[in-house]
Amino acid sequence: MLQSRRTVPALAICALAVGIHMPAIAADGVSDDLVKIGVLNDQSGIYADMAGSGSTIAARMAVEDFGGKVLGKPIEIVAGDHQNKPDVGAGVVGRWIDQEKVDTIVDLPTSSVMLAVQEIGRQKNRLVIASTGGSSDFTGKFCSPVGIHWTYDTYGLAVGTGQPLASRGPWYFLTADYAFGHALERDTADAVVKAGGKVAGGVRHPQGNHDFSSFLLQAQSSGAKIIGIANSGADTVNAIKQAHEFGITQTGVQLAGLYLHITDIHAIGLEQAQGLLMTQAFYWDLNDETRAWSKRFYERHKAMPTMGQAGVYSSIVHYLKAIEAAGTDEAQAVAKKMKELPVNDFFAKNGRVREDGRMVHDLYVFEVKKPSESREPWDYLKLVRTIPGDQAFRPLAEGGCPLVKTGTN
Repeated sequence: MLQSRRTVPALAICALAVGIHMPAIAADGVSDDLVKIGVLNDQSGIYADMAGSGSTIAARMAVEDFGGKVLGKPIEIVAGDHQNKPDVGAGVVGRWIDQEKVDTIVDLPTSSVMLAVQEIGRQKNRLVIASTGGSSDFTGKFCSPVGIHWTYDTYGLAVGTGQPLASRGPWYFLTADYAFGHALERDTADAVVKAGGKVAGGVRHPQGNHDFSSFLLQAQSSGAKIIGIANSGADTVNAIKQAHEFGITQTGVQLAGLYLHITDIHAIGLEQAQGLLMTQAFYWDLNDETRAWSKRFYERHKAMPTMGQAGVYSSIVHYLKAIEAAGTDEAQAVAKKMKELPVNDFFAKNGRVREDGRMVHDLYVFEVKKPSESREPWDYLKLVRTIPGDQAFRPLAEGGCPLVKTGTN
């Protein structure tokens, strides 16, 4: 999730505003005799369901399953609410690093916050592992030696949902007017055009919008056959519900929810969500491993995990394995090990972290079930296809990451 393009340079200012202080890091072993992980996300706003307290629960589960210690030192989880504001997020992270000695920051929905924190991590030598922030620019022009993108990005979402629907008619985008929305529209429009489709236009709305009537009517009057909903969280839920209320879907116009979570389907309901395609990095009912972990998560959270929450767990376990392998918690040494070690867990099989920081793994395209097809609560999706990781994410040479020295994928 992002801010308008003209505000991107301000992200560096947000990062610098918290002050640049390079802390002393032990060459070997654990600095400060403690590994402290900060879960930064939206705890009370439009992204609280897809991240929020659920991500904190997933992080604590990861630490518990790892044994509570790494290199003989304890692991601690702290959580913070960035309120979807880059300056608030930068302030929290600055305090965490300078005063509370936090070693790495994870989760990070709202791409403008994610990119601001990326700059702080670069300046202060702290790992930033994004799970729910989506802009593909994180591993593109804003890539960092200590920035890792774990779960999905706007390029992968575009490949999964945009390409299959490209030929069904002209597209019109209903886009959140901030960084994530812009990136999602851009990447999806590119995917649609490359697949032979056409884009009729688009309209942008403010984040946290409640009334989508005028935007939906503009989309309908454009003559488009596909309305690409390039927003997230409560905005997506409201837009889809209102499109049904206004009878837009009954006219033959199809909605394409470009960024959906299982919690969104739960909020919308199968009656209105049925038939939607959605691209996911994880689904609780995918196999025995995902079901087993998700059942444990559900017992604590009383909701099935989103792909971002599952990604938080997976990324932290991999981070701790990398500390163990590196023999230190120094950020660049750990990032190097994270890129060397394969990712094999319930979340991803044969995953790998590329030199630009992108964790490459399979993505899945699901169709939302009809109410009659659902067997139990949270049984919402059926698998349409699996996208191999090397096709799901942007080729390494095309992202514009300054760290990339080769043209390989």
